[in-house]
Amino acid sequence: MKLPIEAYGNRILKQKSINVPLDYPELNVLIENMWETMKGANGCGLAAPQVGKPIKLFIVDTQSTFEALTPEERTGYFEKNDNGISETFINAQILNYSPETWGDYEGCLSIPEISKEVKRPWSITINYYDSNLEEQLRTFDGYTARVVQHEYDHTEGILYIDYLNQLSKKMIEGKLKKILKGQIITKYLMKYKK
Repeated sequence: MKLPIEAYGNRILKQKSINVPLDYPELNVLIENMWETMKGANGCGLAAPQVGKPIKLFIVDTQSTFEALTPEERTGYFEKNDNGISETFINAQILNYSPETWGDYEGCLSIPEISKEVKRPWSITINYYDSNLEEQLRTFDGYTARVVQHEYDHTEGILYIDYLNQLSKKMIEGKLKKILKGQIITKYLMKYKK
């Protein structure tokens, strides 16, 4: 079932999430619904706060992006032998950020019609539980690391626009006001601030 995505301005997007209890009711159903919602909105990641659940849960699909790019286009986004991921992250904790950073444009399903360049670490090491509740410790690079960081930030109450300088924030002010007023049209269901 496709879920409505919380729009910029909704308080849940700015609050820190809590750990997912391992007996969380219908966790598998929520995860399935999040995958359907993300794919229906043509996204590459989605966090539980974006669907109204303040828990440390997010999903990432960079495999689809990898497959859509030519081998030449993949250079600079994916390391050799990295084909992207299609993964669920539960109670994730980033343990290490590389000193090497890179800038690229980011967007967000909660902040439609806006994309801005954000500088992020090239590589991260993260501890989490997957959809089978098996503990994982993995290192991700490039585009995958970027998407994981973006979604992880959602569970910390951080939006990518929080990283922008004052001038960049000023330039998107008008569009943000339209989102706050629900004056945008998306191809997916959104829940606006009341």
